[in-house]
Parts: sequence; structure tokens; C-alpha cells
Amino acid sequence: MITFSLQSGSNGNAIYVEAGGIRLLIDAGISGKLAEGRMRVHGRDIRDVHAVLISHDHSDHVRCAGVYQRRYHLPIYISRPTFHAVNGSLGQVSDIRYFQAGQTLCFNGVTVHTIPTPHDATDGVVFVIEHEGKRLGILTDLGHAFPGLYQLLESLDAAYIESNYDPDMLENGPYPWHLQQRIRGPGGHLSNAESADLIKAAGLKLRWAALAHLSHENNHPDLAFETHRRRIGQYFPLHLASRYDVTPVMEV
Repeated sequence: MITFSLQSGSNGNAIYVEAGGIRLLIDAGISGKLAEGRMRVHGRDIRDVHAVLISHDHSDHVRCAGVYQRRYHLPIYISRPTFHAVNGSLGQVSDIRYFQAGQTLCFNGVTVHTIPTPHDATDGVVFVIEHEGKRLGILTDLGHAFPGLYQLLESLDAAYIESNYDPDMLENGPYPWHLQQRIRGPGGHLSNAESADLIKAAGLKLRWAALAHLSHENNHPDLAFETHRRRIGQYFPLHLASRYDVTPVMEV
């Protein structure tokens, strides 16, 4: 199984996963032109994608799903409540395939587990992609470290995990109080320290983690890495899913 992030952050999200000949895009928050170009960096054609999986209804994850469907004829997998929440913004779409949060999807030997989260979305999920005994987690927009999340991390071989904000930067930054409360609240995002503690608790099976969904206003890549290194040590493999560019290919 291989993967790379096309972009990760409140300015748009899309992650590519390939396993057993199946090609998946997780979320559709960047333009078709941008997604097509960033996939081409690694020799992949967006037209060969078998499915686009939508995690939740926030625009940075779903706003270009209609474009992906119309321009590239990609089927969109989405929960019915999420689709109803965003339907007016997608334009005309003809290939929508519904799943229920908690359902397992199968793509010719590749299994995708959909796991509900307490993030403040209509019907948010995260995904675990499994193939030939390897498990990759796409774990952003989590809300908080909800029951079962530690056990889930322990079962994974690799993970994208949100490391959204630094508490001091959030408190002293430009966001109004009500938005600060939303971000640090039970339906918001994980801080750098919360992300690091999850990784540390995951045990030896986790081969690498890619820090994802970093805030532009309330975080910095160097600060996120520093916090993780302080809490989990210098040698665990960490990557960054950038807000601005495609990552290298990572193997699970």
C-alpha cells in the first residue's frame, strides 16, 4: 500500500491511497486542476481513481466533489446525511454511492472501515484502509480523543493524524473567543500535544505518522514537530502533510 497527501488543511484536503490495484481519493477539498497536477507529480492519473470517499460536510473536504464526478467521472462515496448537508453546493452529480457511518466498504480486496467521530460535522467519519494485513488510518477532524481512538491507533501500521493547533498560539492569535472554544472543544480539533500523546500510546506497530490539518493561524510545522519530538522521542518517523503541496510517496 502506498499513499501521499495532495494537500491538508483548512484550505483544502485530499489524500491518495493505492493498494492491490485499487486507487482511492479521500476527500475532495481542492480543485480538479490542482488534484490532477499533484497526482501527476507521482505518475498517477486522477481519471484512474476508483472512488472518492468523503469524510464529512465541511467545505475544505467536499467542495470539489461535484467537479471530480463531472470532469473525471469518479464515483462519490458519501453518507446520506452528509450528502443532504452539501447537496446544494455540489452542482449536478450522477454517480453518488451512499454508505452509513460505521459501515465497511469493499473494493476488490481492499477494505475501508468508516468510523464515526464527534467532530462538529453533520455525520463525520474517519477512514481506515486495510489490505493484506496492513492498515492505514486517515484520522483528521476528530473532535477530541474519543473513546476507542487509542485502541484504533494501536491497530494501525501508519496514520495521517491531525495536529491542528498549539494552545498558546490559539489563545494569543487572531481568532475570537467563540471560535477558540469551538476548536479546543469536544467537536473541534486535536492540539499538537494531544496528537503526540496518541502516537506515543499507539505502541510499536505504528511505523510512521503524518501530521495533518495544521492550522495556518494557530500552528507552525516546526512547532508541531518540536512538540511531537519532545513527547515521543527523536527517532519515530514523522512526516508532514503540507497545506501547500503534495507529499512524497509513503509506504505502509
